Amino acid sequence: MSIPTKGEEFAKLIEHLVKAQECAAMIAHLTRDEDKLHAQGWIAVSEMLKLTKIKVTDLARRRMQ
Repeated sequence: MSIPTKGEEFAKLIEHLVKAQECAAMIAHLTRDEDKLHAQGWIAVSEMLKLTKIKVTDLARRRMQ
């Protein structure tokens, strides 16, 4: 069993954030015809996850320099 590194854990975190953002966008797309208000909510979730990914990347970049 290997000891995880910061880089490996960061990569996993970013991968999960990307997948979550994609899922939220897909749910928005699938909900669009049924309920436009809920679809807009899912788009907002997708955008918040995108901003979270950017903030996490900035934080990791500063800490790994």
